[in-house]
Amino acid sequence: MTDPHVLGFAYHGNPLDRLSEHRGDDGWFNAHLQGSSARFVFLCEGRPLVGTAAHPLSILHGRDVGGMFPPREGEVVLLGFDVDGAPVFAAPLGAGAEEVEAALPSGLKLIDIRSLAVQDALAPGHLGILAQASALLHWHATHRHCSRCGAESVMTQGGYRRDCPSCGGLHFPRTDPVAIMLVADGDDCLMGRPPRLPEGVFSTLAGFIEPGETIEEAVRREVFEEAGIRVGQVDYHASQPWPFPASLMIGCHGVATSRDITMDESELEACRWFPREEVLAMLEDRHPDGLKVPPPLSIAHWLIRNWAERRSVSE
Repeated sequence: MTDPHVLGFAYHGNPLDRLSEHRGDDGWFNAHLQGSSARFVFLCEGRPLVGTAAHPLSILHGRDVGGMFPPREGEVVLLGFDVDGAPVFAAPLGAGAEEVEAALPSGLKLIDIRSLAVQDALAPGHLGILAQASALLHWHATHRHCSRCGAESVMTQGGYRRDCPSCGGLHFPRTDPVAIMLVADGDDCLMGRPPRLPEGVFSTLAGFIEPGETIEEAVRREVFEEAGIRVGQVDYHASQPWPFPASLMIGCHGVATSRDITMDESELEACRWFPREEVLAMLEDRHPDGLKVPPPLSIAHWLIRNWAERRSVSE
């Protein structure tokens, strides 16, 4: 199996050097922001502004591209620096999607992040840049006020902190960790289908990691809650940024210590054991009932393929 870190799931491989040690220097930030080499990722209601005139499509623009709908002061976030040393920023366009789309010239379009991943339309690593930009801008848009006193906070540290001028509270961007796991018992693996999946698609189980919980504990708890299956050994496989809006999918394999399924019908529409040969048929799109697994843009696909093909990420 091809290493998924090379050709696999989406939103990883961000090529930017974040230079986080310099974020507290406002003069350094502003000098790069005003520099002629600065490039910008513009988003509008969660959708990036994409240049469609060439392939691969472009998400990096000069500041003039966003000039029709400039962001408000204090809304620009520094993402990092590209291999040529040019700074890359992210900013929300200062208007709604309907207004922006009506004014865009030919060659520019708002395209949602998931569609860009499915189409594999961007240069390598640029989906990772979008994951970073989308998560940060979503956090700023939804955390404008101090959670301690309610006063309006101010963006600092190049966009990686919000400070409250009223009570002195410091607030940092959140990343929500999610355990996503394929549990197996010998030559059978456990998969389910929540209502959000397309008809006929089965996938790994998953759930948010709770405060005070290890990854292994979260895997065991979620599998038992959703399927009534006990899990023993848990091994880490790989992780994936998932910008919907700001999760980190922590992929694991688990070994079942029980077989009888008790499905949580509030979470799943179906859940069952799949023999390895049936999973291989699903991966190869030759299942007699048309059953499928998630597409390769998702870490769920690679967890399933990894198990079905008896390979490890390091091989």
